[in-house]
Amino acid sequence: MWDAHHCVSAARRAADMAPRLNDVVRQLRADGALIIHAPADCADFYAGTPARERAQRAPHADAPVEFGWNTWHADELAALPESLTAPESCSCDTPEPCCDARPVRPWIRQMASIDIDASDAVSDDGQEIFNLLTQFDITDVAVVGVHTNICVLSRWYGIRQLVYLGKRPVLCRDLTDSFHRDPRGHQWGTDAVVAHIERRWCPAVSSADLVAGRWPRH
Repeated sequence: MWDAHHCVSAARRAADMAPRLNDVVRQLRADGALIIHAPADCADFYAGTPARERAQRAPHADAPVEFGWNTWHADELAALPESLTAPESCSCDTPEPCCDARPVRPWIRQMASIDIDASDAVSDDGQEIFNLLTQFDITDVAVVGVHTNICVLSRWYGIRQLVYLGKRPVLCRDLTDSFHRDPRGHQWGTDAVVAHIERRWCPAVSSADLVAGRWPRH
């Protein structure tokens, strides 16, 4: 959940989602959940903070697989349109994109409207996050944020990686957003990616389910 984005619509949707996300995180934290903030490429912004140092201090754990960008499988490419698996540089529902094919990268931190508590952790490194999950004996991981068809699935701490590591991720379907320009509309694309994740990778729940403690069976 970056503080800025080269696509104006993507930035607006994330900003609109953030207050609800922050409220859910606050309730989960109060219930004892470990909150890990993973703003890709932005961990250095938090150098020296308790949350960043907590991730860095977690004891090393040997992972069963390597960490890396986890791209689409052949069956996924066959199941979804190219507009969702190879999206353009813009995610606006407009005739023309808001930016060109080589956008700048304006993000420097996580958006300030999402609170980071001293009891949380901050990391954009798959090994560090695995260290934390191992340290606290965590198997079930609720995944929120953006973008569902890119970072949420593919990063070295995303849903695919968590599955490869033997964890049980669960996607929160109303606290995520896809990045695409499919002519069937933005919500259609997000729903299609969420449905694909439910079929192929892990269950999905609503934010109301999370705060109520309703966790799905895998």
